[in-house]
Amino acid sequence: MTDPSHPTDPDQTRLRRWRLILGEPAESGCGCVLSGLDAQIDAALGALYDPDGPGGLRGGSGASSPRVARWLGDIRRYFPGPLVQVMQRDAFERLDLKSMLLQPELLEAVQPDVHLVATLMALRGILPAQTRDTARTVVARVVAALMARLDEPMRAAVSGALNRAERNRRPRHAEIDWNRTIRANLRHWQADYQTLVPEQLIGYGRKARRTQREVVLCIDQSGSMANSVVYSSIFGAVMASLPAVRTHLVVFDTAVVDLTADLSDPVEVLFGIQLGGGTDINRAVGYCQGLIREPRNSILVLISDLYEGGVERQLLQRAAELIQSGVQVIVLLALSDEGAPSYDHQLAAKLAALGAPAFACTPDQFPELMAAAIRREDVALWAAKQGLVTARAEG
Repeated sequence: MTDPSHPTDPDQTRLRRWRLILGEPAESGCGCVLSGLDAQIDAALGALYDPDGPGGLRGGSGASSPRVARWLGDIRRYFPGPLVQVMQRDAFERLDLKSMLLQPELLEAVQPDVHLVATLMALRGILPAQTRDTARTVVARVVAALMARLDEPMRAAVSGALNRAERNRRPRHAEIDWNRTIRANLRHWQADYQTLVPEQLIGYGRKARRTQREVVLCIDQSGSMANSVVYSSIFGAVMASLPAVRTHLVVFDTAVVDLTADLSDPVEVLFGIQLGGGTDINRAVGYCQGLIREPRNSILVLISDLYEGGVERQLLQRAAELIQSGVQVIVLLALSDEGAPSYDHQLAAKLAALGAPAFACTPDQFPELMAAAIRREDVALWAAKQGLVTARAEG
């Protein structure tokens, strides 16, 4: 990673490197004060190799702390893949994460925490064989807690939206639901004639087709999206259990992996995800485009910070084709409780100009977002009413 603040003089470059290697105590000896990106890299190194310092990380139950998940994301951003693996192994040993995973009494003390799941996902590739079952148990506990919190709101919002979408407003006489019709027209009671004028007839929903809506969740599995991946997997599992929704779950970096077959088991989904790597959004959207059978009954939710490593021009072309065919395309810059994310503002604006609103939302807002999409409401307007900041179309 380059930084315009890096010195170009060979001697200064050498001093800068020694300062990063030796840490803050060597600042005066090297005569080198770090700033900008170098300061952030130094903080990431210090957190691991000076774990008892002010910004250090220390083990025990600290692995569930959000700062550990953030640190894992930082090192993926600042260092190449092989070095990240070395640092993760060092963290596993130095921060006593192994002890936490092996001791049942410590696991009992861990509160359900999405950051813990993100941490275990990031460390999945280096977990010793004897700790993998324990890690899976921890993830299962967190998933169960999240399901208990999110299942019913998601199920109620989506089912209600589907029922409303299917309600028959122009029924034949034999299809009239008289109970609902009477309740809807009570204001039209004519006291003088002791009768009710049914200005609005409500019928029983027409027999639903096997699939009312097709939802494709397309999730960026780069390290910065870890929390979004966890929540998306939970919501995907809930929607997949609804017979009126055909749900697909696709994750991507530079490769695309379809995890739809595992949606009945969110834990299996999470252990099938490999955080990190590059990003090819165009390739992922192209794959999702091939999954859609009925465009006007389909919703594509792209969950990504939009830092595209693929071909942006082709991505925009695909998005335009999807929208023109009738697919509702929604871009979530984050699905987490972490607040406004870092994202590619220019690409978000270009997608918004095509008709794909781009914004971040919390897990608690996501069920109502999906309900609004199923009702084919203006999702950008819905987001504005929620106080969510949307990317603005250029021009």
